[in-house]
Amino acid sequence: MQKSASEAAKLLGLDGLLDRFPRQLSGRQCQRVAMGRAIIRRPSVFLFDEPLSDLNAALRVQMRREIKLLHQRLRSTMIFVTHDRVDAMTMADKIVVLRGGRVEQIGAPDEIYREPENTFVAGFIGAPPMNLLEGSVALLQQGPVFMPHTEPKLAIELPADARSKPNAAFLGIRLEDCVLQRRNSPNLLEGRVKFIEQSGPETQLTLALGSNGKLTVNTLSWEGKKHAPGDPVSVTFPSEWLCLFDHEGRRMG
Repeated sequence: MQKSASEAAKLLGLDGLLDRFPRQLSGRQCQRVAMGRAIIRRPSVFLFDEPLSDLNAALRVQMRREIKLLHQRLRSTMIFVTHDRVDAMTMADKIVVLRGGRVEQIGAPDEIYREPENTFVAGFIGAPPMNLLEGSVALLQQGPVFMPHTEPKLAIELPADARSKPNAAFLGIRLEDCVLQRRNSPNLLEGRVKFIEQSGPETQLTLALGSNGKLTVNTLSWEGKKHAPGDPVSVTFPSEWLCLFDHEGRRMG
């Protein structure tokens, strides 16, 4: 047992702290001690029940990395329960999205992020979540288009296969797929900057659309600095990244 404890302490970087009492350890070190106790038992499956919830932002990032490194070293199955979408996206090989005890979707992080099964998953995965515009599909001569309720004169071009989805009620687009200030595009949407959030290399612009609509756009910080609250902004949507959902919120196709 003593040998196993020494091996676990070394693996977790605790070998220099074995002579300390629990009260002498930091929160991050206590988290590692709890993992060490589990490692000594050599389980085939680890269960982490929101282990990062009480940590500050800096410790949370460090512990994410340490748990991922631990998984790479031990190659054991690890089930990690969290309400934090960033934890899920950065740590998981596979994500199970639950709502009220029901499985909404299972898949790799990229799959769930890019192809959400419904509007709940689209709104939960991603920080900030996917933009969802309510509206309807119209079949015009040039092809299918989506017409948002907040912008009834706007026709957003859809892929050709959207002809088979005339009952779509919501259009989803990720923040980073919205393109600012592209002219002469059929997918042009006009809005005004409501507020700006800067986060280092990226800037998020929240736009007011029509009477009560909104859209959040992710852009590079240098481009975001061109704008101020109240500025008019033009946005386009590449049709290959659009998601359509029905009235029940289920993804179509």
